[in-house]
Amino acid sequence: MKIFVDRVKCQNHGQCAISAPTNFELDSDGELQYQESFDEENIDDIEDAIDSCPLQAITLKS
Repeated sequence: MKIFVDRVKCQNHGQCAISAPTNFELDSDGELQYQESFDEENIDDIEDAIDSCPLQAITLKS
């Protein structure tokens, strides 16, 4: 599975970066950066990030 962020929906609120800082971060310009791949041990944090996104811009794709 890989993380997918819909850049059209995403408004860089950063809630995902709070929930899963290993995989999501806001760069110095406030733009979201993320890693598509993740370790299974981080799945709970990734799911929290998905749930915390106010615009539901994050999904998992196989």
